[in-house]
Amino acid sequence: MRIITGLARGCRLETLAGEDTRPTAERVKEAVCSALQFEIEGRAALDLFAGSGQMGLELLSRGAAGCVFVDKNPEAAAVIRRNLHAAAKREPALSKNAQVLNLDAMAYIGRTKDRFDIAVLDPPYAAGLLEPALRETAKHMNPGGVIVCESDGGLELPEQVEDYRLDRTYRYGRVILRLYRWSDRAVGSAE
Repeated sequence: MRIITGLARGCRLETLAGEDTRPTAERVKEAVCSALQFEIEGRAALDLFAGSGQMGLELLSRGAAGCVFVDKNPEAAAVIRRNLHAAAKREPALSKNAQVLNLDAMAYIGRTKDRFDIAVLDPPYAAGLLEPALRETAKHMNPGGVIVCESDGGLELPEQVEDYRLDRTYRYGRVILRLYRWSDRAVGSAE
């Protein structure tokens, strides 16, 4: 696993050992960043259920102003910190613009006062956390933002949450990506 492009392009990233964390496939990560390519620079990002932190690191490498990484697993938080350190060897500003929180994602999003422009939500597929996380995250988004949800194919999500409407749906094997956008920017769905 590596950072695909941007300031830290090619930086190898560590993943968590074992089966508890499922890293986002590189083709899925590339699809997310391609869909957001003109919306990343200068934006505040959230990587909720961050795992290894690869999605947030990719956003930072592509010019996001900052990223908050949240994962309740202390080993995941340690991996994110090591990955930030590795990326900072290529571009020191990446780690200065990052905050790693070893907290329960739902507890964090339920109480934070932080606001975001881009949020990536990728909880464990069978945990039943994606819809509640989407609902809470939408309350902490800035107008004009985008929420990216990754799930397996069997999960249904609402068409609209707060001011965010389902804009696009992409399928990659059994993985489904859903992009929710500020409702005045939603344009349709493609599968």
